Amino acid sequence: QVQLEEAGGGLVQAGGSLRLSCVASGFDADQVAIGWFRQAPGKEREGISCLSNTEESTWYADSVKGRFITSRDNAKNTVYLQMNSLKLEDTALYYCATLCFTSIPGYQWGQGTQVTVSS
Repeated sequence: QVQLEEAGGGLVQAGGSLRLSCVASGFDADQVAIGWFRQAPGKEREGISCLSNTEESTWYADSVKGRFITSRDNAKNTVYLQMNSLKLEDTALYYCATLCFTSIPGYQWGQGTQVTVSS
């Protein structure tokens, strides 16, 4: 069964850091691009990063560029999202996915992990 499980969220003060993890099961995560998305209350889900499966290229949304870093640990079949210099507007439910940039109809999302940034 193909599955992604997010973890690592929590409550953090503005300016702080968190590292989210995305553990893959049922497939090799290094064979596909992995995207991170987030959805804030009352807003649509947005793609914020993408880690390709070839040449390890990355993409970041302007809102997180320079603050967030996505990486991969193939031995653990895990993709990470290191989030630094967190802002109040980073508060959201964070998801990882086997797609990037935008959702597609019918995609089965995981439960996500909540990140709350306080002042």
